[in-house]
Amino acid sequence: MKRLPEPAAAPRKLLAEGPGEARSSASAVGLEIGALLLSALLFALSFPSFVSRWGFFPLAYVALLPVFVVIHRTGWLGAALYGALFGYVSYALYNYWLASFHTLTLIIVPPIYAFYVLVTFLALKAADRLAPRYGFLLQSLLWVAYELWKVQGFLGYSYGTVGYSQYLFRPLIRSAALTGVWGISWLVVFPSAWLAAVLRSGPRRLREGFRRTWIPAAGWALLFAAALAYGFLAKADLSQARPWRVALVQQNIDPWRGGYKAYGESLRILIRRSREAVRGNPDIVIWSETSFVPAIDWHTRYRTDLEAYELVRQLREFLASQPMPYLIGNDDGRLKRMDDGSEQRVDYNATLLFQDGRLVQAYRKLRLVPFTEQFPYRKWLPGIYNWLRNADTHFWEPGSEYTVFQAGGVRFSTPVCFEDTFPDLGRAFVRHGAEVLVNMTNDSWSKSVACEMQHMSIALFRAVENRRTLVRATNGGITCVIDPNGRITAQLAPFTEGFLSAVAPVYTQGRTLYSRWGDWFALLCLGLSAAGLAAALLRRLLAARSAMG
Repeated sequence: MKRLPEPAAAPRKLLAEGPGEARSSASAVGLEIGALLLSALLFALSFPSFVSRWGFFPLAYVALLPVFVVIHRTGWLGAALYGALFGYVSYALYNYWLASFHTLTLIIVPPIYAFYVLVTFLALKAADRLAPRYGFLLQSLLWVAYELWKVQGFLGYSYGTVGYSQYLFRPLIRSAALTGVWGISWLVVFPSAWLAAVLRSGPRRLREGFRRTWIPAAGWALLFAAALAYGFLAKADLSQARPWRVALVQQNIDPWRGGYKAYGESLRILIRRSREAVRGNPDIVIWSETSFVPAIDWHTRYRTDLEAYELVRQLREFLASQPMPYLIGNDDGRLKRMDDGSEQRVDYNATLLFQDGRLVQAYRKLRLVPFTEQFPYRKWLPGIYNWLRNADTHFWEPGSEYTVFQAGGVRFSTPVCFEDTFPDLGRAFVRHGAEVLVNMTNDSWSKSVACEMQHMSIALFRAVENRRTLVRATNGGITCVIDPNGRITAQLAPFTEGFLSAVAPVYTQGRTLYSRWGDWFALLCLGLSAAGLAAALLRRLLAARSAMG
């Protein structure tokens, strides 16, 4: 009697291609999906999450192990489908708080990273197929190349870079002064790729797996040890650093919600807490991103909105009575001449420095949040633009200058909100002369400590990479001071109203390798992985031609 094919064989056949790859039943597909879901969960829990506000950073060293195992087992179509699945689920778990930011974010962000990871899984599959002996080494390099790729351009988004999970492991992360976060990412990803290669031969042949892969593993161990040694020996000596006394005011209210009533309430809290903070005689008082919403300079010059002007008048009277400078996040409205010759108001997400009530310097945010702060494709995609506008999106105009402020004898720059998550921006500010980085953030909308901790943990690397103190002034958290060694020296509890008086050490002992050379390590990973794939493909083609001839 002729045996009928098993019903589950067809779907699995689509996923298994090529010699040596498992062709099992639908239960195997279920196991692979389960392994990817486990990997996505471990990935999310490696960072601050819904389980722990600090995260479990050791998990990161094995979080991607199921990913590399599944990539070896499956075929090309499976790699693509699984990549989309892992990208979506991992970011939905990791960035679950995005639903509080904007109604559209969970519709937009995870699908974007489903595509990024889909492409990356195909590259990882190519490394597995073309270089069966040392493909795991290429895969670890490819992962770093992927992380560099995903922070570029309009869609750039730094959250989810594996190296950031290690923010509490200070001896390790100090080597970011050499390689940026990218070197930390490679050290974290390699064990997962290597262990997957060891396990490839099955549990009964582990010795063979170790024997085939021990040389790269030993090299990784030496580099890991060297990174730790550097972290212990190359700590910045802050004993002679100039003290910069800062007062950081956290009003714990989102002024964007509630109109003029909320604007007024926020201003009253800011003034009251600032009066308390100045009793400690700080060198500067710092408020958070758009802590005061009505455009101060605009409504001073154009008094067409009396409610807004009255709030501006109260603020300026208060600032004129203060002997120290104030740094304030604000909407900076300006007239801009359009292509047709008319003038139109545009708004910048800005930082304004006031001294004796006078506006003396301004910085306008350079890198805006995609979709929720800018959408530069209005002419080509008007439907999406209008969809975003109708969803209560507030668009800003991007700035153009790397402003360096001066106050109290200190030169500093002010990356606004998620700008402190981009390594190239922190480096650029330092190269323009910033001695301290001052981040001003509004994360109160998230109502999530995990969100605020994730943001702070990423920002912490800007201090380590450039050996510069990072000061964070937020309206809900995490308001803190981070020294050039990556240590949080002072912190205000999240979602509390108050102020933080702290000393920020001004450390300026030269520029780090990362400050000078930038993303050289990530570019090296990109070049080596591309060259390795090309060489493996050429070798495969030459072998095939030789076999035919």
